[in-house]
Amino acid sequence: MRRLRRTKIVATLGPASSDQAMIARLFQAGADVFRINMSHTAHDAMRRLTDAIRAVEQEFGRPIGILADLQGPKLRVGTFNDDRVMLEKGATFVLDDDKSPGDAGRVYLPHPEILAALEPGHTLLLDDGKIRLTTLETSRQRAVTRVEVGGKLSARKGVSLPDTTIGSSALTEKDRTDLEACLDAGVDWVALSFIQRPDDIAEAKKITRGRATVMAKIEKPQAVARLSEIMDFTDSLMVARGDLGVELPLEKVPGIQKQITRAARRAGKPVVVATQMLESMINNPVPTRAEVSDVATAIFEGADAVMLSAESAAGQYPVEAVATMNRIAEEVETDALYRSIIDAQRNEPEATGADAIADAARGISETLGLPATVCWTSSGSTALRVARERPSAPVVAISPNLSTGRRLAVVWGVHCIVAEDARDLDDMVDRACRLAFREGFAKAGQRIIIVAGVPLGTPGATNMVRIAFVGAEAAED
Repeated sequence: MRRLRRTKIVATLGPASSDQAMIARLFQAGADVFRINMSHTAHDAMRRLTDAIRAVEQEFGRPIGILADLQGPKLRVGTFNDDRVMLEKGATFVLDDDKSPGDAGRVYLPHPEILAALEPGHTLLLDDGKIRLTTLETSRQRAVTRVEVGGKLSARKGVSLPDTTIGSSALTEKDRTDLEACLDAGVDWVALSFIQRPDDIAEAKKITRGRATVMAKIEKPQAVARLSEIMDFTDSLMVARGDLGVELPLEKVPGIQKQITRAARRAGKPVVVATQMLESMINNPVPTRAEVSDVATAIFEGADAVMLSAESAAGQYPVEAVATMNRIAEEVETDALYRSIIDAQRNEPEATGADAIADAARGISETLGLPATVCWTSSGSTALRVARERPSAPVVAISPNLSTGRRLAVVWGVHCIVAEDARDLDDMVDRACRLAFREGFAKAGQRIIIVAGVPLGTPGATNMVRIAFVGAEAAED
């Protein structure tokens, strides 16, 4: 099951892809990581999906990542006397703490934290940005607004706050319960929704305690503004373009996507580009040309992974959507311009021994034309540092920890093999050559480059690079 591409694919599971046979087909078509959306998945269903994924993993003998995406705070207005109301441009509209049904002049806002944080001049977006309000007066009981863009508003529609930082945590009570259930089920990544500040990630990490790695979804202007601080706390990023495109002008989203992708590459942390990548394939067997270009842009930019949402979760063509994304990635990565674009975005290595070793390994590999870089890695950090350099040759990560292999499933260019740790340096070199040969990354007579930490098994101690010859005995394993 060696992939012929470096970019990974994340496929969301749902009604169209919830049984083991379909998950196996999606994996064969190219999915490397499966996303479970906890906004729509009960705990029992989540456990059934994780069991099915683990069964597929066992069947194919390849580590598969599981990403649990927490719902985050859902901010909504209350109900109306009539089914819906019409808000006219220029009219005054009040959001308050009165629980009675609303009308064209007011509505209940069941979120006191919003009323406490709103200030005059702040914008409120209702129903995915279809209605825009500007705050005129505020108190802890009510906010008086002016309708800038009107329209029909029905009960319990969402509220977005592009200018307002809410004091409450991004983790709701539901999220905490979901998070514990997902950790007990053994998920590998946990995605946090609607984060605004580094503290939101720190809170989640106190709960995970290393049992899963944390992915920060960047979908609010407040998170974009504090991206560098968030980067220090998180293990990975997701460019969640859906809500980002609601709270910010749409024309800003492509530039922010590049900003986030490049910041993640500088930090050596995986980044996933998500939302509406092949949206038309929910109902059609082929995507639009614009969607193909959108996916290709993320791949040219060097994103670690691209993600399918409703396309694989609820669409009519889930397998075709994954296969299409797989073909796009393979084609882009063989394009004559791909390597020059990726190399042009490379940053200077960090001033650490591990980064210097990773940079040196890439340089040696490309100078000598070596077919693979083999990393012995316990925690995955060695493979992450090597992948940060975006080498032209594949990265083969050998780890004694299955959990490490699953987490590396989202990382650009990394093919992970779970195997016993090396006994000594000779065993490390011998087995690196044998595994590289067995997995089809090197032929007898070729050389490979090996990166590891000595003493062996010490997490984060990347300090050794070695060139090794793949002898004929590797074929005898």
